Amino acid sequence: MQRILITGNMGYVGPGVVRHLRQQFPQAELIGYDMAYFAHCLTGAQRLPEARLDRQMFGDVRELPDDLLPGLDAIVHLAAISNDPMGQTYEAVTLEINHQAGISLARRAKAAGVRAFVFASSCSMYGAGGEGAKTEQSALNPLTAYARSKVLSEQDLAPLADDGFTVTCLRFATACGWSDRLRLDLVVNDFVAGAVATGRISILSDGTPWRPLIHVQDMARAIEWAIGRPADCGGNFLAINAGSEQWNYQVRELAAAIAEAIPGTEVQLNPSAPPDKRSYRVDFSLFRELAPHHQPQRTLADTITELHAGLLGMGFRDPEFRSSQLMRLRVLTALRETGQLDADLCWQDPAARPVPVATPELALS
Repeated sequence: MQRILITGNMGYVGPGVVRHLRQQFPQAELIGYDMAYFAHCLTGAQRLPEARLDRQMFGDVRELPDDLLPGLDAIVHLAAISNDPMGQTYEAVTLEINHQAGISLARRAKAAGVRAFVFASSCSMYGAGGEGAKTEQSALNPLTAYARSKVLSEQDLAPLADDGFTVTCLRFATACGWSDRLRLDLVVNDFVAGAVATGRISILSDGTPWRPLIHVQDMARAIEWAIGRPADCGGNFLAINAGSEQWNYQVRELAAAIAEAIPGTEVQLNPSAPPDKRSYRVDFSLFRELAPHHQPQRTLADTITELHAGLLGMGFRDPEFRSSQLMRLRVLTALRETGQLDADLCWQDPAARPVPVATPELALS
C-alpha cells in the first residue's frame, strides 16, 4: 500500500489533488499536513475535502516532525506562501517557508527513505519572458519573492536526487478553476468574479501580457504522473513545464472570452498603466512527450462555465470581493490584525492552534 504525504493540502490546489489521488489510488494511505491558515475558506463544498484523507495533521511545515516521514513512499509538497502579493508583504517569511523549509523537508525525507518528492514549482520563474515560448532550458528571470523562492528551491533540490530519491519539479502554469477553497486572486477566477458581481472586468494593465494557464484538476493529473514517474522517464531530477500550449493567452484574450460567455459583461482596459513585466509564453512539449497520458483535459470555455455556475450557486454577488477572504493576502492580514498570527506567520496562542485530527470522517453542517 502506498503512503503519500500532501503538504499544504488545505489551500486552493490541495482539495482537488486529494480528490484525484483518492480516485486514482483508492487503497493508498493519504496524509495531509497543513498550517490551516485557510481552513475556513470553504466555497460551496458539501463535504470537507479532508474527509477523503486517512489522516489530517495540522502544523507548520517549518516544524514538520521527523516521525511523520518513515514509511512514506512519496511527498507532494504544495505548502507555500502562494502568490506575489503575499510574497511582497512577507518576503523573508516567503523565502523561509517556500525555500528553506522545503529543502529541509526534502533532505529529511531522503534520509527517511522516501522514494519520490514532487515539488509544486511555477512558470513564474520565467518572469519577463520576451517573445519566444520558454522551454526548460530558457534563462530564468524571477521578478518576485515567490518566483525567486521557486528558483532557489529547484537549485537546491537538484543535488539531492539520486537512484533512490526521484525529484520532480512541476513548473505549473497559472492555476484557475473551481475548488472547494476557491481563490479569486488569480487572473481567470478574478475576471469571472468581476463579471458575476459587477458586470465588469477591470484589467489592471493594457491587456497585452501573456499568461499560461492550467486548471487545478489538470494540476492534480500532473502530480499523479510525477508520483509514479520512473527515473528513466526524465531522470532522477526533473524540472518540467506542466501545462499545454493551448492555454497560452494574453490577458485581454481571457477577458474577451469571459465577456462573451457571460453576456452583459463590460471589459475595461487600463492603457495608461505601467507595463506588467510578468509576461511569458511557455513551451510544454517536454511534458507532452514524457506524460502523454496525463495531459491537460480542461478547456478555457468549460472553466469559465464552471466558475460562473459555482459562484452563482454559492450566491456570490460581492462587488468588494478583492477585500474579502477569497483573496489569500486578505485572510493573512485579518489573522495578523486579530493577533492570531505573528509577524513570522506563526500561530500566536498555542491553545488556539489547530490540533491533529486522527479520524477524518467530517461533514459540513
